[in-house]
Amino acid sequence: MITSKLSSKAQTTIPQPVRAALGLTEGDELLYQIEGTRVILTRARSSAAVVDDPFVVFEEWDSEADRKAYATL
Repeated sequence: MITSKLSSKAQTTIPQPVRAALGLTEGDELLYQIEGTRVILTRARSSAAVVDDPFVVFEEWDSEADRKAYATL
């Protein structure tokens, strides 16, 4: 069984085995499905699958330096 703790701000870290099992990467959206007292966590979609972002195909602008430079825009 895999566990994680809830912070005082109601935040938690998704453990690495869970991220690996779901194929999660930075920017992925999560889907929570409540069934009684259980919650099912799935990946809603890949960040590369976002169709309403016309610049998603411009990989040459997707570096760590670019993210830092444009973070405050």
